[in-house]
Amino acid sequence: MSRSPLEDYAIVHFGNDWRAENRTSSHHVSEQLSKRLPVLYVSTPGFRTPSITERDFSRIFNKIREAPRLPERVGEKMWTMTMPQLPFRGIPGVGKFNQLVGRFLLRRAIKHLGFDKLISIFFVPHPGEFAGTLGEDLTVYYCTDSHAHLPGVDKAAVERHDRQLTANCDVVFFCSRKLMEDRSSIRPDIIYSPHGVDAEMFGKAMDRSLAVAGPLRNTKAPIIGYFGSISSWMDIDLVARAAHERPNWNFVLLGMVSTDVSALRGLRNVIMPGAIAYPTLPDWARAFDVCIAPYIPNQQVLNANPLKIREYLATGKPVVSIWLPEGEPFADVVRFVKDRNQFVSAIDAALTEGIEARQSERLAAVRDSTWEARAESVFHSLEDAMRAKQAKKL
Repeated sequence: MSRSPLEDYAIVHFGNDWRAENRTSSHHVSEQLSKRLPVLYVSTPGFRTPSITERDFSRIFNKIREAPRLPERVGEKMWTMTMPQLPFRGIPGVGKFNQLVGRFLLRRAIKHLGFDKLISIFFVPHPGEFAGTLGEDLTVYYCTDSHAHLPGVDKAAVERHDRQLTANCDVVFFCSRKLMEDRSSIRPDIIYSPHGVDAEMFGKAMDRSLAVAGPLRNTKAPIIGYFGSISSWMDIDLVARAAHERPNWNFVLLGMVSTDVSALRGLRNVIMPGAIAYPTLPDWARAFDVCIAPYIPNQQVLNANPLKIREYLATGKPVVSIWLPEGEPFADVVRFVKDRNQFVSAIDAALTEGIEARQSERLAAVRDSTWEARAESVFHSLEDAMRAKQAKKL
């Protein structure tokens, strides 16, 4: 077997908060890549202007406190550190301060770990100012979202970082074909890299020998389930309407709440336990009769690749979702609705058909979409890019 051109390299990976409630593609891909190369995962605070809440101030305080620390080992060949970022970047001098302190702490961490030959990977655009400044031989942008359309961010600044990374990085991956089309004039050689899924973990939802999560053991069926962020892209009114129309159904919504859910408060058939530890999600999904994705079809959602749909399919349970362009490959195994008025009737149909019906087809739809397979494809693309770069130097 020929020697990999990446054999002596290490990765500096800029991604979402390592300790975030939800596990994203940034977490999964970095963990898989760390099986091949050493990885320094840089937890990067979001570009959202913080609100005046106890949670936001607590997060800011914790990030500032963690930033000066040396990297913490979180795997055999994986470490994590926090990118120092003062909020309120509109204040003169804050952006420059963040950049200078960030570069100093990054270089200190790289030296501490003994990393010599580097690859930088950006799963979020706003630390893009560090691309090419760390002595790396390969820069990579892995776009997983329409970041500029996330709630509360400085749209113009995020869009600028996104375009710069798309244009200037050596390798660019996008998880959405729609986003690729929007950026094709900037970069025609973008690599399509849709989300993966932890099929083995979510497949535990089908194991009847394992217990259902405690709070649902005495909950009457049918149980209509959701897990993920309960945020501004979730159609709270649609869920409330469904709960009113079907008072005999129990709606279980798992995840951190960061939007107005007053329409759901007081409804006896709506259960919201809050954020749930990622490895325990199959214990909750084991009780679900139907999984739902009640999204608002805004710009962010329409540009997204449906990670949640893959995870639902891996549980083997029927899935009902608002229509998404990137959901097209799963149209045969997911009940997609384009009209909100069809949402309840689609769940009715899924309940009538039952869990066992077409379960093998749902599982087959994501069988080859594991995170291991996704990371292997990414790694080979990086090898090709490095070979091409080295050949130019000859």
